[in-house]
Amino acid sequence: MGNPKAHTILFLSSAFKGERMIEAVKSAGMNIILITDEENRHQPWPHHHIDEYFVLHDLRRYQDVIHSVSFLCRGRVIHHIIPLDEFEVELAAVLREHLRLHGMTISEVRPFRDKLAMRQVTQAAGIAVPNFIGVLNYDALRDFMEKTPAPWVLKPRMEAGAMGIRKMLDAEGVWRALDELGDKQSFYLLEQFVPGDVYHADSIVYEGKVIFVSIQKYGAPPMQTYQGGGVFMTRTIQSSDEDYKAIQQMNTQVIKALNFHNGVTHAEFIKWNEGGKFHFLEIAARVGGANIADMIEAGRGINLWEEWGRLEVALLRGEKYDLPKPKTLHAGLLMTLAHDEHPDLARFSADEVVWKQAKAYHAGLIVASKKYDRISELLGDYHRQLAEDFSAVGVPVGATRTGQQG
Repeated sequence: MGNPKAHTILFLSSAFKGERMIEAVKSAGMNIILITDEENRHQPWPHHHIDEYFVLHDLRRYQDVIHSVSFLCRGRVIHHIIPLDEFEVELAAVLREHLRLHGMTISEVRPFRDKLAMRQVTQAAGIAVPNFIGVLNYDALRDFMEKTPAPWVLKPRMEAGAMGIRKMLDAEGVWRALDELGDKQSFYLLEQFVPGDVYHADSIVYEGKVIFVSIQKYGAPPMQTYQGGGVFMTRTIQSSDEDYKAIQQMNTQVIKALNFHNGVTHAEFIKWNEGGKFHFLEIAARVGGANIADMIEAGRGINLWEEWGRLEVALLRGEKYDLPKPKTLHAGLLMTLAHDEHPDLARFSADEVVWKQAKAYHAGLIVASKKYDRISELLGDYHRQLAEDFSAVGVPVGATRTGQQG
């Protein structure tokens, strides 16, 4: 173990991410324990910043994790627990309550994991959300489908991003899908399909206040690229834009309604084609996926992983957290599954290209510039080239569809 006088932070993750956060926390003098699963055992974790590294078979088996972490506590003091991935947000809360540690409790975390709960809470606070109903009572479900025009979307309450979402065109399709789900159907909700442009707001929250926010617009809804393939795109929008101001206000309202005090959030909003009204879609108490943090760093100079780590350290030590001064560049991200294991991205050579994806069977890049129109030009050109010459139809052998979650 590291310094016996330092605080010890336990990180949990069933995905390879958060290296910058681990490095930032270790650089601040903390002891680091990482627990991951078998699938990520051989990922290039920053082991030189990790004091103890453990692998469990499956982090979804909460009781096994509780037993393992409680066993670790016999010989060491764990001061704080941080989840790096969406699927460990609730597990971390369960462990905090079991070990009586500070941080978000199960009841506080639930509205960030359960899409039904987050809709109920935000709707009660007067925030616009698409019409929805939990899949519980069949009479109520029939009434919803009679009064809410199709199509609808059938959504898992506890999955991340666009995973598991199905578009339903009629009532017969809904009933057939529920028959297939059987006893699992109560873990779903049915929601009005709202066509429109999807935006996301990525925030740092300190003592209940949003002290940093970066607002972006997806090139296509995440559900479309996750399920249908193609090129995932997101880009910053100008702070002078009316949409920016509307999302900024709604994002603050959502965070307040969910009583979130400290950490990072990734929230998504849709601007309905019919009337142009913004609706809240969902929020997560984590850093956004799909290299969104890298794009935000390119444009704003703020790395959300690092700042989340610095914020957690400050809270643990009872110190004040100070946000670095952000930059004001415009930035955009393009990402796609590729048919080649190691795509040659040499042609994307503009001065504004600041990052290229090195992951197998993926092609992607980030562009940044002071000029908004230049970013628009590059994204249009590079999106076309990636779609025509690199993008794979289906998942290539040896590749996994990861990262295209918001």
